[in-house]
Amino acid sequence: MMKQWLSPAKLNLFLYITGRRPEDNYHNLQTLFQLLDYGDTLNFILRDDNQIKLVTPMTNVPEEKNLIIIAAKLLQSVAQSQKKYITTPLGVEISIDKKLPMGGGLGGASSNAATVLIALNQLWQLHLSTPQLMHIGRTLGADVPVFIFGYTAFAEGIGDILQKVERPEKWFLVAHPQIEVSTAKIFNHPDLYRSSPIKTLQQRLTAPFSNDIEPLVRKLYPQIDELIQLISSYSAARLTGTGACIFAEFDNQQTAINVQRQLPIAIKSFVAKGINQSPI
Repeated sequence: MMKQWLSPAKLNLFLYITGRRPEDNYHNLQTLFQLLDYGDTLNFILRDDNQIKLVTPMTNVPEEKNLIIIAAKLLQSVAQSQKKYITTPLGVEISIDKKLPMGGGLGGASSNAATVLIALNQLWQLHLSTPQLMHIGRTLGADVPVFIFGYTAFAEGIGDILQKVERPEKWFLVAHPQIEVSTAKIFNHPDLYRSSPIKTLQQRLTAPFSNDIEPLVRKLYPQIDELIQLISSYSAARLTGTGACIFAEFDNQQTAINVQRQLPIAIKSFVAKGINQSPI
């Protein structure tokens, strides 16, 4: 029997880089992860032979580098090492209905990995706790834990120290300029600003939101700069994460749709509601 699970997108409503860790060169951040009611859909069919198969390969992503497969195999390995099962085979076929663009700053791959961990923990009846799954997810990427945490959250550290945040559930227009931004290129660029002061959550929430990465991305990718200017003529627009997606916030769905209709046909976009709790 096929089981279907959602894999929601996220936005970074603000993102500040507060330094760089000398031990591993990872960046310390303060960011607000906003979950959306829009994303990919993952489908699972259990197998009785311990094999893990992805039946919908992704273009330009080799299976050995696909976080869906990596997450499933990692959870299988953890379960087997901890003897979490006796007779139940830990096999699965996974397919994906992919809606979120790659390299868009919406957390698509991280969300996919988190959904795999949550779904297989249930389907394989492993009974691992949320903190245990978050610990596993952290080894896959800094954004994976927030999707397992399951709430819109203020994040610190490398993005994995999380605090639940309740926000008014606004509507968002999210637009993609049909290019991919390299996260590694941006975080290693010498011109990236890395000196934002550390502030409390309350200080962050009561000040205008911004993204320390946005000025550099706009300089390196003129298409993104042009799209931000275009959307900002209707409502203030910002970059999410390292991009390439741009978003603007609205009080209601219809206003967001009205602005979406003003965008060029070549610009892919969607309107989604911000949610405080993940649908999974």
